[in-house]
Amino acid sequence: MQFAHLAQRLFNVPLAIHPGKAEVVMAALSERLGISRIVRMDGHAIQPMASAWDDEGFNAPGNNPRAGYDLVAGVAVIQVSGTLVQKLGTLRPYSGMTGYDGIRQNLLMAVSNPDVKAIVLDIDSPGGEVAGCFDLVDTIYRARGSKPIWAIVDEMAFSAGYAIASAADHITVPRTGGTGSVGVIAMHVDWSQALTDAGLKVTFITFGDRKADGAAELPLSSEALARFQADMNTMGELFVSTVARNRSLDPEKVRATQASTYLGTTGVEMGLADAVMAPDAAFRALVETLG
Repeated sequence: MQFAHLAQRLFNVPLAIHPGKAEVVMAALSERLGISRIVRMDGHAIQPMASAWDDEGFNAPGNNPRAGYDLVAGVAVIQVSGTLVQKLGTLRPYSGMTGYDGIRQNLLMAVSNPDVKAIVLDIDSPGGEVAGCFDLVDTIYRARGSKPIWAIVDEMAFSAGYAIASAADHITVPRTGGTGSVGVIAMHVDWSQALTDAGLKVTFITFGDRKADGAAELPLSSEALARFQADMNTMGELFVSTVARNRSLDPEKVRATQASTYLGTTGVEMGLADAVMAPDAAFRALVETLG
């Protein structure tokens, strides 16, 4: 994936991702993209770190892009791992990412396959893009009742990863695993001072007063920030209402989490998961329910 294209999918767009993972990704790309300072929407700076873009999952054993899911004891196991993106173009995780398009296709194939008695969403993800996330979540939610759908967390289901988990009939999380981060985040990169220091001046010629809002070459105006914050609030409320529906929770209880994450048992106590179980134990428990 070209860095310019990747930057378009990371900056000035809403992300349903755990802030820690977002900062790692941004810091890893900062030098390659020529970014010296990243500022979150809340005004806090993220300092670049010396790290490299990881290819987790790229060479994982059994990572066959021609097979959408594994069928084990009548259970379709759909992998949901790494950073989540709207369109990846593969049915399995690739280069540390999973596409909503692949998850949807795998789910629909599993639902229609008579050999599949139940479906497992094998989740280990910090989240990812908002675009496409909630449409997929609604698809999973509507599939309830056709076949048992379990989300087995191994080890994290944060933000968009948790949105997907919440759509399942049943969620298990290991003792050291985490759930939550029901929130949305966006980042704006301000290059204006760096350009000034380099002796460069950028002039935008636009039609429409708001056309250049969010441009990296300009400081983020208070008007633009207010508008972006309103959009974030709208998407955040969608996230809250979706989780509340999926988990039969009071929306205010979900909203009150303020995008916090919860370890193991605490997630169950908050209503974000149903049981604390190791992934293999959870899988065996599901198989036992099938008789």
